[in-house]
Amino acid sequence: MRYLGLDLGTKTLGVAITDKTKTICHVLEVIRFKSNDYNEALEKLLKIINSYEIEKIVLGLPKNMNNSEGFASSRSLEFKKLLETKVNIPIFLIDERLSTLEAENILLDADLSRQKRKKVIDGMAAQIILETFIKREENTNAE
Repeated sequence: MRYLGLDLGTKTLGVAITDKTKTICHVLEVIRFKSNDYNEALEKLLKIINSYEIEKIVLGLPKNMNNSEGFASSRSLEFKKLLETKVNIPIFLIDERLSTLEAENILLDADLSRQKRKKVIDGMAAQIILETFIKREENTNAE
């Protein structure tokens, strides 16, 4: 069984996955779709979900820096509802405020060009979202 991490944008869906032990995360794919066509994104995502034994899904919830929820949060919440109608897998929301910035810094440190960063940043953000969830889950289980 594996976990799946998701970073939803208006044209892309970053997808990260754990190994079977849930200790290592890696970018699986960046799904590209027509602007705001979340049904297209969902179709592609369902193929991935059906290809792996997914136990939990973690979706990034982009909050504003003051902890309020804006348009991007609404988009994630709506996608979660849409996904829940198609799968019977627990879907967790996790604050992803700084995940894209962290991904950008990692990719800059790796000296990737702007063009290459643009292609992989959403997948890297999904990986960071998933790693954050796993760390929190480990801390909760340790208590």
